Amino acid sequence: MTQPVPLEPVQARNNKTQNNKEQNKTPPQADDAFQKDFDAGLTRRILAYLRPHRALVAGILLMALLIAVAQPLFGLIQRYAIDHALGPRVLQADTSVAQREALFRLLLTTALTYGGLKLLEFVVRYGFTVAISYLGQRVLFDIRADIFSKLQRLQLAYFDANPVGRLLTRVTSDVDAINQFITAGLVSLIQSSLLIVAYVVIMLSVSWQLSLISFVVMPVLFYATSFFRGQIRTAFRNTRLQQAIVNTKLNENITGMLTVQLFGRENHNAQDFDISNRALLEANQNSIKWFSLFQPTVSVLGAVAGALVLWYAGRGILIHLGVSNPEAQLAGAGITLGTLIAFYNWVGQLFQPIQDLADVMNNLQAAMASAERIFGVLDEAVTVQDKPGARALTEFRGEVDLEQVWFAYDSDVSGDTPESDPRWVLRGIDLNIRPGESVALVGATGAGKTSITSLVSRFYDVQRGAVKVDGIDVRDLVQYDLRRHIGVVLQDVFLFAGTIESNLTLSNPDIPHERVVEACEYVGVHDFIMQLPQGYQTEVRERGATLSTGQKQLLAFARALIQNPDILLILDEATASVDTETEQRIQEALTKVMQGRTSIIIAHRLSTIEHCDRIVVMRRGQIVEQGTHAELLAREGYYAKLHQLQYAQ
Repeated sequence: MTQPVPLEPVQARNNKTQNNKEQNKTPPQADDAFQKDFDAGLTRRILAYLRPHRALVAGILLMALLIAVAQPLFGLIQRYAIDHALGPRVLQADTSVAQREALFRLLLTTALTYGGLKLLEFVVRYGFTVAISYLGQRVLFDIRADIFSKLQRLQLAYFDANPVGRLLTRVTSDVDAINQFITAGLVSLIQSSLLIVAYVVIMLSVSWQLSLISFVVMPVLFYATSFFRGQIRTAFRNTRLQQAIVNTKLNENITGMLTVQLFGRENHNAQDFDISNRALLEANQNSIKWFSLFQPTVSVLGAVAGALVLWYAGRGILIHLGVSNPEAQLAGAGITLGTLIAFYNWVGQLFQPIQDLADVMNNLQAAMASAERIFGVLDEAVTVQDKPGARALTEFRGEVDLEQVWFAYDSDVSGDTPESDPRWVLRGIDLNIRPGESVALVGATGAGKTSITSLVSRFYDVQRGAVKVDGIDVRDLVQYDLRRHIGVVLQDVFLFAGTIESNLTLSNPDIPHERVVEACEYVGVHDFIMQLPQGYQTEVRERGATLSTGQKQLLAFARALIQNPDILLILDEATASVDTETEQRIQEALTKVMQGRTSIIIAHRLSTIEHCDRIVVMRRGQIVEQGTHAELLAREGYYAKLHQLQYAQ
């Protein structure tokens, strides 16, 4: 037998039990706030993703250092050119031709040196940009792969408690925030810090007097930076919160568009969305306001520092222009015209990395929030997993036993929870299904029917009792080995993006095309497929939007048959959404495919399960009756009342 690929387990959840699971969900925006600017533990975990790329990181740091050192050097070259080639010497009337030619050569050499360094800076900056972008993408790739891998291994209870939109955000925007932190925030932090140190060192070495004049505004700058950073952080948090609310409303309205239009809720929903959208608009405007105030404030303070330098140094130079020595310096401080111009440029350039550091704090805060959510997913405990030394079934007979099973979807419920707790979905279930036996589970909504099938496939673990297959507790079996013997047919059929054939085989390359065709002919869907433009290679649109419910249902039956399972689970009245002719065709196919296989069928239309070997009647998480259709009718109990009610309707 070809090993089947497990069918989509998430769909094995029953809508009837959804109310039990909804209580575990938290508001979609509840985890969008993060109160810390910096978390050392989270930062270390982010940086851990850089370890496989140590050589690249070292190269990036080296290039950042070269860029930081080169920036103030350009000012030194300008200072040298002005003081030695364009300074007071050229103002002397008695400057000889030879001296002027020497000055021209010096000026040319200085200009070529300046241009060469700029060209070298261009090459280094290009390599730096490419390298940091590549590093960010590699880290993004690794984190995204880790999250997806973890999501594949998490138990269904986790997905019950976390909306799909939130999990998609983890893999997309939250990972992008980490990427921005590495490519823009972290590197900018290092580069800006190096630039500040380089500017301060070279300014102090050239003129400590002008340096002190330049630093006069620093206390005001630090205070303004701290104040605006707090305001921007608050505005940023509010913006993310409002964005989460808008995203939630968009998701609800788009996925529920049929209901919206059916009940004429377009105007009401538009007004409700307008409230959230306006709140997001105001939050963004508030963020823009603080950013708009912060940047000019830094620019003004930088201009004030430049003006102080210009006034102090320029005043001294003007005073000493009339002395006998045209190269006279201000009070021995080493301040020349070149020094003045260089310092004026350095002051303007010094304030830019300081402003960049303030912006980095915002990226850091966003990264901390995203990192907390990402690592929250990666740290989530996998409660349903293979035990060490888990067994694989060498011979599969298909016997199913439920022994005193107590089960609840709420993760807070344990084996010690009182039996009177209303959160119990199954209460002391004892059920034996013999190999090859067909058993139907019937009962009112919320009786626990689908929960039993989920436990057989081990999508959840019981709090009390045991679920056994062939006498072995499913918790002692390898999950894949267990599920590859189980086929599932759902009422709400999920179709993946791809072709008809890839959906039937679930992209399992071991399943030959002939087997696909044989199964489709068996359930009567082959003719329909061949009428499609490309037959089995026809592309399926999102969730099979171009296919009817009956067509998707027939494809689901074919998919289950292709897997050739030993245990067949038919959930939630799988034939309820097809017409009478199609239903008859499916019933005939089911009768054939169920022969020799253990089959568990969940149904509400009792007429569809009259042929089953045994019918198990459930009520409020307990088994109240068992027997054949005729036996249960003769007993005139709960099943007979359900049967009578349906036929009366």
